[in-house]
Amino acid sequence: MDPSQAAEIEAALPALLDRFYARVRADAALGPVFNDAVEDWDRHLATLADFWSSVMLTTGRYKGDPMQAHMRHGHRIPSEMFGRWLALWNQTTAEMMSPEVAAAMQAKAARIAQSLDLAIHFRLPKAEPSRPAAS
Repeated sequence: MDPSQAAEIEAALPALLDRFYARVRADAALGPVFNDAVEDWDRHLATLADFWSSVMLTTGRYKGDPMQAHMRHGHRIPSEMFGRWLALWNQTTAEMMSPEVAAAMQAKAARIAQSLDLAIHFRLPKAEPSRPAAS
């Protein structure tokens, strides 16, 4: 990512996240889950700005564990919800970012959504203890 694209991301993150999460909060499927899970939206949006800065620009500002945060609410997050989240993300990034930056952010979000979905819904069953073979 070139310096102008990095600057674009850093400058746009607060407004991008405000618009995106306003849509998420108003969404019939996503809103109830997010609104129940997030107690302080101002703090959450600041944390998300750190997350996206770290993910896209490797700034290291984010220090949390997004997997654990999502796993706590996994029983309320069906796989289809990730598609809805991505549709809103893609719409918002396309509106607010240059095409190249939007595409990079969309690709990163798709990988993140896939990882979260796999972690929440597609766990392998625990192996049963091995038994000695009968002789």
